[in-house]
Amino acid sequence: MADALSFTFVADDGAEVPSTQDLRNGLQKGSDEVKIDTLKKIINATLNGNPQPALLMPVIQYCMPSKDKRLKKLLHFYWEVCPKYEDNGKLKQEMILVVNAIRNDLQHPNEYIRGATLRSLQKLKEPELIEPLIPICRSCLEHRHSYVRKNAVFTIYSIYKEFESLIPDAPELIQTFLAAESDMTCKRNAFVFLANCAMPRAVEYLLSVYEQIPSLDELMQLSFIELIRKDCLGETPNRPKYIRCVFELLNASSHSVKYEAATTLTSLTQNPAAIKAAASCFVDLVVKESDNNVKLIVLDRLEALRAKHEHVLDSLVMDLLRVLGAPDMEVRRKCLSIALAMVTSRNVEDVVGTLKKQLIKTLEADYDKSLEYRQLLIQSIHICAIKFSEVAASVVHALMEFLGDSNNPSAVDVIAFVREVVEKFPNLRASITEKLLQTFGDIKSGKVFRGALWITGEYCTEAADIQAAMQALRKVIGEIPILAAEQRLADDAGTGEDGSEEKKPSSSHPRVLADGTYATESAYTSKVDKKDASKPPLRGKYEMSKSDFPLILGGDFYTGSVVASTLVKLVLRLSQISKDTKAVNALRAEAMLIMTSIIRVGQSKFAAVPIDEDSQERVMNCITTLANLDTSGKPKSPEEETVDEIFLKDTKAAYAKMVATEEKKAAEKKEKENKTSAVQVDDLLTFRQFSKKNAADGIDYEQDVTRATGSAEVQEDLVSNLSRVVQLTGFSDPVYAEAYVKIHGFDILLDVLVVNQTANTLQNLCLEFATLGDLKLVERPATHTLAPHSFHSIKATIKVSSTETGVIFGNIIWEQGTSETCVVLSDIHIDIMDYIKPSYCTESQFRSMWTEFEWENRVNVNTTITDLRAYLSHIMKSTNMACLTPEAALSGDCDFLSANMYARSLFGEDALANLSIEKMEDTGTIQGHVRIRSKTQGIALSLGDKITLAQKELAAAA
Repeated sequence: MADALSFTFVADDGAEVPSTQDLRNGLQKGSDEVKIDTLKKIINATLNGNPQPALLMPVIQYCMPSKDKRLKKLLHFYWEVCPKYEDNGKLKQEMILVVNAIRNDLQHPNEYIRGATLRSLQKLKEPELIEPLIPICRSCLEHRHSYVRKNAVFTIYSIYKEFESLIPDAPELIQTFLAAESDMTCKRNAFVFLANCAMPRAVEYLLSVYEQIPSLDELMQLSFIELIRKDCLGETPNRPKYIRCVFELLNASSHSVKYEAATTLTSLTQNPAAIKAAASCFVDLVVKESDNNVKLIVLDRLEALRAKHEHVLDSLVMDLLRVLGAPDMEVRRKCLSIALAMVTSRNVEDVVGTLKKQLIKTLEADYDKSLEYRQLLIQSIHICAIKFSEVAASVVHALMEFLGDSNNPSAVDVIAFVREVVEKFPNLRASITEKLLQTFGDIKSGKVFRGALWITGEYCTEAADIQAAMQALRKVIGEIPILAAEQRLADDAGTGEDGSEEKKPSSSHPRVLADGTYATESAYTSKVDKKDASKPPLRGKYEMSKSDFPLILGGDFYTGSVVASTLVKLVLRLSQISKDTKAVNALRAEAMLIMTSIIRVGQSKFAAVPIDEDSQERVMNCITTLANLDTSGKPKSPEEETVDEIFLKDTKAAYAKMVATEEKKAAEKKEKENKTSAVQVDDLLTFRQFSKKNAADGIDYEQDVTRATGSAEVQEDLVSNLSRVVQLTGFSDPVYAEAYVKIHGFDILLDVLVVNQTANTLQNLCLEFATLGDLKLVERPATHTLAPHSFHSIKATIKVSSTETGVIFGNIIWEQGTSETCVVLSDIHIDIMDYIKPSYCTESQFRSMWTEFEWENRVNVNTTITDLRAYLSHIMKSTNMACLTPEAALSGDCDFLSANMYARSLFGEDALANLSIEKMEDTGTIQGHVRIRSKTQGIALSLGDKITLAQKELAAAA
């Protein structure tokens, strides 16, 4: 139970508060419905700083006699908030009547009225009101109905905690009550009282029912677990019994009890068997619990446990993979990330086998989110195979079946995996290239084709492999020259019929139907036009421009240039290893014909898009390389050796270097995550650090609550506070106001200092705020009276719901004599940068979001900065965005720079940016643009405005 009890708040509808006389008339002359409405208005006015003390007696006189249950409930709210003391600090005389009314309700024959009155009594903090009611509260502990008894326990608890002197024998009273009570809810409330106010008595009771704990009610079990946590904060001789008790509660039927028991067990002991049992309980919870949020919370707890106790939980990885049956993708992703960290050489084959089974399931058409899940599984298998070479051979061939997957990202992940395996495991190269050539005909994506062609060109090193590769390329390219073949097909289609199918009845014979009658059945054969015949995979179809995967005829001539580069590698390698000049020349001629054919078809009408200059130039360079190839066997010139090195060594070496760099980055990241914070020799030691290791790192829940509520936060220094002060009025205005704007998570706290600069008293002074954007005022500030030359601090809270530039504006209104005066406040602009934090994502995730997001804001570069890298740093600092482009790609001296940036807001909104700039040779200035994309319009426009403002400030400073 929390230290401070919660209080009741009634929402304000924003309507104008009636006068005191109108409210009095509503109480005096109205029906019960009118009285309820009037009392609600009085409570609202009291909460907003207008307590209406003159209405206390009318409320007592006209509302208390009513028997309406709703009115009685509102009266309980009113006693909580109404002013109970005179100006001199003495209790008002009218409160005697209130105490008498509460006493009557505590003795009411209706048990629910008694229980509700006891609950409201817990919120009263005036000992003068509570003292006369204590005997009745004690008698309620013996009431026949459990609803009254359970509320009476907590009422005595609140009284004892606030005013121990009023009921000093409460622990003995509640202990006696607990021993005689039979209702579980009442027993639980009584036990909570003892656990918080008399722990030795609570421990005594726990030990007395020790053997019965597994069969008790869920609420009692949770209370016992909470007591065990608190008692184990210090030294206790009962720790072994506690551990055994919590161990047994891991098998409880309630999910909440199992979760709390597992969490507590990991705090009480570091024994591997106990840790393993707790982790097994967490896994069981994730599998059986239906709420996805609970699944994610438990998985987070399991991940923290795994990180703290490495390799202890590795044997549970197969149990954890049962969670993959959950339909939610976030749960699956979290499960796989934990499982991959638990994979060892002992269980890797079982893990990969399970992942392969899940992969096969994704092929079912009705499988929910199968494409995204398939990509996740492929990436997980990739990680396992690279980490453990013994499963790479069995995995790679199975994954290559998915190279023809219509889901482009999955197929791209597979080809990336195959490429890495081929590089890292030389003994698998022959079998992988053989299998890859067999799957050429199934590939649909240009990006996958390019990866497969690169592998073929780099790792087909034997003459037989090269001939097999050429055979596979012939099949996927089709008849060459491509232009002549396409022209002939077009001519055949034009001279034939109108494209419709010609149907001929081939046979006719009678058939007996189900009802016994005869019918004639005819079979037809269809002749399909050649125009509709499918093209070879790499060439593409006539309407390939409408396809998701356009290839050569669809305008993807980048893939055509990769074909040319692959052909050059194959011919150059064959010329080095084969002495058959005739075979080499034949292969060279065929390769040059294919390359020439690609250029010619790209310049014809058959291509959906004409060939681009870059691709044409690259293909022409390949043709020139083969044309200048000397196959006579003479020693090669330096130029020829340079060409061989470029095609046959440099690209492969570059990829090997890239793989090594990725491994190094992964190792550095892992080392950084595992690195523990060093303690300096002169750091102060706390008592908690002297406690035993099993004294629970996270067991001090009260301390955690204190941190969460901000009670233990370090206060900001004066300079930091002054930087957030906004002046709202002028120094010559009758009222001077300034606001300290504090951003706290999703809330904006305005602490407004109001100074009366006149010699007159300002009555009913009120701050009125309004907002623009996704901001909402939580509650209207109360009215105040300011004496001459005095000041007052007024607080207001604004709720923020999205990352968008917001504006807060308003005025100050007060009464001076019979007139009302108003001063308009300056606008307060909320900075979007307070809600945007740098973040990171993979290249594929960035590209996917870039394609998906529909809002784009383009900002032209206009700056006095002349260094490209300096401008990139300036933009990153101005927008709080992180640069995703690797440092290696940005290094070097160049007049061009392109970089991707990414940030994420506190509300989970993604912000993407692409910076493309160049340095002009003649002027030395930077030109270009920044493109910002997001899912919502607000964040894109706000970031664009921020960049524009940063450029203007820089120009002004220059």
